[in-house]
Amino acid sequence: MNKKTLTILALQTLIIVMLFWMLVFYGKDEYEAGKEENEEVISTPSHITTESGAIAITLSPASQKLSGIAVTVLQGSSYQAQISSFGTVIGIETLLELRTRYLAAHAEAGVVQASLANSRRDYERMEQLNRDDRNVSDRAVAGAEAAWKADESRLAAIDTATASLRDAMRQQWGDTLASWATQQQPGDAMQRLLLHQDVLLQVSLPHDAPIPDKDKPLLVSPAGAASQPVKATFVSASPQTDTVLQGKTYYYCASADNLRTGMRVTITLAGQSANRPGVVVPASAVVWYANQPWVYQKQGEDKFVRHRINTDIETDSGWFNTAGIQAGDKVVTTGAQLLLSEEFKYQIKNENED
Repeated sequence: MNKKTLTILALQTLIIVMLFWMLVFYGKDEYEAGKEENEEVISTPSHITTESGAIAITLSPASQKLSGIAVTVLQGSSYQAQISSFGTVIGIETLLELRTRYLAAHAEAGVVQASLANSRRDYERMEQLNRDDRNVSDRAVAGAEAAWKADESRLAAIDTATASLRDAMRQQWGDTLASWATQQQPGDAMQRLLLHQDVLLQVSLPHDAPIPDKDKPLLVSPAGAASQPVKATFVSASPQTDTVLQGKTYYYCASADNLRTGMRVTITLAGQSANRPGVVVPASAVVWYANQPWVYQKQGEDKFVRHRINTDIETDSGWFNTAGIQAGDKVVTTGAQLLLSEEFKYQIKNENED
């Protein structure tokens, strides 16, 4: 092969390579344009819109059915706050000691009263005899008067002692228990305490708690024990505070079956406040985002808007709310997490476009 033929073959090869690269260069724009047109054809319209700062998700009824989204209509409800606190089973030994001393003093007062009545009659008789021709001496009259006055002084001292004991009981235990303890024949409530059929509880309530309703019992159970709560009945306000649990203190009586002196108890005080109207949001409707609880409210036939709720008050079936959501609202109970994921996709897409 001569030199001329080689030159021609080299030129032809060069021309073919140049034509190939020209085809690639100009075909790239055509390919990109076709790809964009194709993407525009297969892209789906966004289900997300923003209205007044809130993100709304729009899904057709068919899409809702396909996604398994279910809603429930919130019913009106009411809630009565319960107060939970602690208390202590207290011993009544000091009350019983004061009762014993009081009853002993009271009995002694009866003896002295009888002696006083007798010594007074003796004095009056002696004085009469002394006036009748001096049948008894002045010394005998003076002795009878001294005995009478001594009995009067003894009775006054005993009355002072019994009053002091009664005041001590009132200071330590309050008027109601002091009244129970000073009865000669104890009433039913005091008798049950004396026989240890009942125990006395001192419960501490928060300072802002209302005064307990005397006709409504509270529920008591040993602290940390999984036992059935028992009812405790109101006795009175307690004049002494709990050294551990600061608050307003009250006395209650409860059965001694599962309670022992010195035991700490938990209490639940229900029905002490007015009913609050609102709705119970089912637990299945709540999704958590940014450490906040949310629900999706259905508006119309195809729109869903996320709302924050309050989880301060928990019930057996969900959370009680008094504001932001009301009876008659429809909330998503199945598929709420799917709607939240759709929202995330929208937010991520917007960030990428930026």
